[in-house]
Amino acid sequence: ICALQQLRLAEPVESRLVTGVKRDISLLKRVDAGEGDRVTVLDISLDKNRKDLQRLLEKGAHVRYYDHHFAGDPPDHARLWTSIDQTPDRGTCFLVDAELGGRFRGWAVAGTFGDNFDATAQRLAEPLNLDDGQLGLLRELGIVINYNAYGSAEEDLHIRPADLFRRLQPYSDPLTFIAEDAAFEQLREGYTGDMDKAQTLQPEHRTDTHALYRLPCESWARRVSGVFANKLARGAPECAHAMLTRLPEGGFVVSVRAPLARPSGADELCRQFPTGGGRKAAAGINHLPDDMLDAFSAKFAAAFG
Repeated sequence: ICALQQLRLAEPVESRLVTGVKRDISLLKRVDAGEGDRVTVLDISLDKNRKDLQRLLEKGAHVRYYDHHFAGDPPDHARLWTSIDQTPDRGTCFLVDAELGGRFRGWAVAGTFGDNFDATAQRLAEPLNLDDGQLGLLRELGIVINYNAYGSAEEDLHIRPADLFRRLQPYSDPLTFIAEDAAFEQLREGYTGDMDKAQTLQPEHRTDTHALYRLPCESWARRVSGVFANKLARGAPECAHAMLTRLPEGGFVVSVRAPLARPSGADELCRQFPTGGGRKAAAGINHLPDDMLDAFSAKFAAAFG
């Protein structure tokens, strides 16, 4: 959302917005575009969308693709332009900010904080000369925007992602959005309430190198799993973390964070399971069946033990 905000501030256009919950990453299957159309893709794995990307290119669409997840080998096509960087501490907001020369740096800072890349966000913020309070607000904004994306369906979320983007859209300065739109306070209150519940959880398994938590089948748990994993990662940078949240239909949705001190391996672990993917530092599995739980636990321990 913060990456798209930068692009639309730089290039205002009316367009169809295709988005959803964080785990709904096969978004290009919902896009019907052809000759003369322009498609901008943000923050979803090219490898997971390869078939539909090829379909759009063959129909004549021009595609710009920004991402930091596992991509495989991008197609070599005249109508495809990519900015894909899997460096562990660079997110999609960082890539868009680099292309735009920092024109809307405040949104890049907020989005980079939301990706849990605090050190990178602080470096990006240096030219803005923000005081500690302003920087803290941008950090909070990034965290709650990220938090609002987690859930098994949009009904789990406080604000539908497309609606949230439309509320951000008029604001070139994220600090003005924070001050003027009630969405920030709504998300902040939801985040605080959900995190208070998460703080009571104890790990099912913990060593000096990795910890595994099992979360209940509740909307609050589905909302908080990713940001709770991020908070635990910041608090124990030498430790990997896995959040397994029970799904209503059975099985688990999984969030994995590699140790911040060695931010690599999360994507390789999760790609070993049918619905897994992500990036080096943070990855997940959309649906881990119950009969794969022991296998995941063993592979998680082997990867980070």
